[in-house]
Amino acid sequence: MARTRTTAPGDLLTQVAGARQTGALMVGGHPKGAVYVFEGRVIYAESSSAPGVGELLTSSGRLAGRTWQSALDLGAPTSRVGRLLVEQGHLTQGELELCVLGATYDAAYFVLADRTAPVEFRPGVTHWLGPVVHIDAAAVDREVGRRIRLLDEIFPNPLIDVAPVIPVTRPPRERVTVTARQWELLVQADGQRTPADLAQLLGRAGYAIIQELRRLAAAGLIEPPEIRTADTRELIRLPQPRGASVPVITGPEPSARHPPPGESKPGASKPEASKPIPEAGKPQGEQRPPGEHNTGPVRPPRLARRKPGAKLPKEMAGEAPPVHQGTDEVLLKRIRTALRALR
Repeated sequence: MARTRTTAPGDLLTQVAGARQTGALMVGGHPKGAVYVFEGRVIYAESSSAPGVGELLTSSGRLAGRTWQSALDLGAPTSRVGRLLVEQGHLTQGELELCVLGATYDAAYFVLADRTAPVEFRPGVTHWLGPVVHIDAAAVDREVGRRIRLLDEIFPNPLIDVAPVIPVTRPPRERVTVTARQWELLVQADGQRTPADLAQLLGRAGYAIIQELRRLAAAGLIEPPEIRTADTRELIRLPQPRGASVPVITGPEPSARHPPPGESKPGASKPEASKPIPEAGKPQGEQRPPGEHNTGPVRPPRLARRKPGAKLPKEMAGEAPPVHQGTDEVLLKRIRTALRALR
């Protein structure tokens, strides 16, 4: 079957189960996932928003990481990972079946809940875990619908399922009661971790995490997620300059170079060094600030040339800072006496 956008993933799963086919339903969108079918029966489901069997077993401490990796290396090429874990004595058959059932129903919610997601059936595809359990496809579809209705009754906002979890800075009430699992989520939420990240970190089912987050949202303990689009981006407007900008002069023109000592430029009445220094705060000639009626170039005042190391003129050197005269002991005693009288 080719990729289709007209058939919902749940409806296509029913068709595949009715034909007793073997393969995988590859569901796109966000989050992505797959449902694996063996002779019309669901044997496994996986999603990027739900931890798999390996994450659940290793995060909970039931299996060591090296044990799980060894089973993957040996059994993945032949789809015998689950059987190897039981044969080698790491898990019992009941433990493995319970873990696979929980992971399958958990991932099936995320894969089949969005009825508008694109879906494609790939016949003959098998999962590396192997057939551990065999679930009726209709039972999986009913369970997905039940979970959707339960979450809507708690708090009808599906954006909480995928958005980063941000705890509120101040509780809405003076007294707040939370469960141990809710407290664990509030402690681990840092404003960047999504529900899928928290499920992977804590080794819990993704749907159970979402249930608690919906309850926290209903209690006002986490921030509601916002819908951000391309038109709601915040732009910073920089101030625009008024009037003309000051021209940047990188070097003197050839005609403006100073003549050698003892010579003067033709037409010059006196050397530039003899020009008076403009006083601060007074406009000189064309040195006017730009405004609505003055758009000419702003020319900074020219300073007199001086030799390197020479002292500045008195007008520019400024006054020396006042010398501190020390603490007035008499004034401190008067203040101390007045403060004592106010007691």
